[in-house]
Amino acid sequence: MSFLYMLVAVVAVSLVSLVGVSTLAINKTALKRTLLFLVAFSAGALIGDSFLHLLPEAMELGRGGMFVSVSIFSGIIAFFILEKILRFRHCHDISCHDHPRHLGTMNLVGDAMHNLIDGILIGTSFAVSLPLGISTTIAVILHEIPQELGDFGILLHSGFTVKKAVLWNLLSASFAILAAVGAYFIGNRADDFTLFMIPFTIGTFMYIAMSDLIPELHKETTARQTLAQLFGLSLGMGMMFLLLFME
Repeated sequence: MSFLYMLVAVVAVSLVSLVGVSTLAINKTALKRTLLFLVAFSAGALIGDSFLHLLPEAMELGRGGMFVSVSIFSGIIAFFILEKILRFRHCHDISCHDHPRHLGTMNLVGDAMHNLIDGILIGTSFAVSLPLGISTTIAVILHEIPQELGDFGILLHSGFTVKKAVLWNLLSASFAILAAVGAYFIGNRADDFTLFMIPFTIGTFMYIAMSDLIPELHKETTARQTLAQLFGLSLGMGMMFLLLFME
């Protein structure tokens, strides 16, 4: 029975990826004006998630500060290499306007890794007890909503159509289902993988936020846009801070 509850819970978490579609309730002109705000919001959420949630978790579960640091560096290096490959594939000219399109792919890969960890946490929690599984699921859902709003904005900003953004977001979210099922049956043996993946994901999130998203924000230099972006960054970080009181 606990497996059935776990399956329902992780499917519910995966469907949270559709929350970004709510941004389409506004007209196209307003959506275009708010895309960079959503990019700023996502950058703030990624930074806040890394420092306020994932890093404390990594330090608590990890094998020491050096292991955590090396794992974070591994995430940064891995995404540096991934971005080089994506940029080379899109265009050989450094001034090519296709370069921003790689942002969506980078974000999807990072989000898939994050969903993988969420699935492992949910699966192992339900394997321990039903109450622990339910509480973990609630925490993950609250944590996912602000990030998914920003992620959808990044995909649209990167040139994805609405249909493709929805489909790719759902595909990324499905990693949580696969990981949860595997972790449920593997049990505590999944912990070793999680020990590495949590700080590795910190590195990927920090790389995306600092190397890709924030430079996109610097392309708009008007005072109004700057204030909106600053508010978006602060809101993303602030929501991640508030979630600390709900865990």
